[in-house]
Amino acid sequence: MQFGIFTIGDVTTDPTTGVPMSEHERIKAMVSIACKAEEVGLDVFATGEHHNPPFVPSSPTTMLGYVAARTSRITLSTATTLITTNDPVKIAEDFAMLQHLTDGRVDLMLGRGNTGPVFPWFGKDIRQSMELATENYQLLHRLWREDVVEWEGRFRTPLHGFTSTPRPLDGVPPFVWHGSIRSPEVAEQAAYYGDGFFANHIFWPTEHFQQLTQLYRQRYEHHGHGSADQAIVGLGGQAFIRKRSQDAIAEFRPYFDNAPVYGHGPSLESYLGQTPLSVGSPQEVIDKTLTFREQFGDYQRQLWLMDHAGLPLKTVLEQLDILGEEIVPTLRAELDAKRPSHVPAGPAHPRRPAVSS
Repeated sequence: MQFGIFTIGDVTTDPTTGVPMSEHERIKAMVSIACKAEEVGLDVFATGEHHNPPFVPSSPTTMLGYVAARTSRITLSTATTLITTNDPVKIAEDFAMLQHLTDGRVDLMLGRGNTGPVFPWFGKDIRQSMELATENYQLLHRLWREDVVEWEGRFRTPLHGFTSTPRPLDGVPPFVWHGSIRSPEVAEQAAYYGDGFFANHIFWPTEHFQQLTQLYRQRYEHHGHGSADQAIVGLGGQAFIRKRSQDAIAEFRPYFDNAPVYGHGPSLESYLGQTPLSVGSPQEVIDKTLTFREQFGDYQRQLWLMDHAGLPLKTVLEQLDILGEEIVPTLRAELDAKRPSHVPAGPAHPRRPAVSS
């Protein structure tokens, strides 16, 4: 079982002080958070890709390359890489390069993107996003597995006798997760290729993501990659932790209420009841996270959003200390002990040992 964090890189004014963070400060804070994640024993750090304010991570491979030089063990990933607006040739090259630089401790999560104005900025039409995602991944999948590629499609110029360089490390492509918050077509695509499916269920009720994950598992088995319970599943989440739950709720509430993604909407209590958001004591976060296995089955990767909505860097680093020292060791032991022997652990390049308890 792999545990880690993901960041969406929002630049949000701290609602308790009214003090904004600069883009420079936010980018540097993301690096500090990634290094802290390794220090406290987490397995994965992932960064999103956004090209519009109030978000700054427009170049996740640049960020991950820099973090790779500052770390030695943690797996580096994206959450997500936009398969629709990025050229699949460039994705193939960038992540193969990261593989070599990190000795295999890199993978990626593909997503379509859901911000309409971004598509024309890159010469694309959001109305074709699903077709773009399907065709671009077909090409990306081949670029990592075929030394010489012949390709013709709808959305890019043909490739004739093309070789993507560098080749994947040891001939093993980076592991791919397909991230989705709404689309059954994405679950089908992940199942067809035998890739991972990541349900970032931090926004909508759990039942919605249970349906998507169940579909992915059924289709994974249908396509002959293994039994449904062997499918590779990752889950999102969000947590804020203090020794006493009352203190956690009181401290986190103003940040929740003003969050750029879900603020000014349903109450904190509503989110706590319907989504994986955990705000409380370490034991409460442990107990809620353990329910994810009951809801989704055995899974391989758990990522939390910890640095959203203007939380000060000092607070985020404190949160990571608690996560690494008091929460993840218990979850790792309990979930690994419950996982049947035929269900795989979290994906890793052959040069990287799989995470175990």
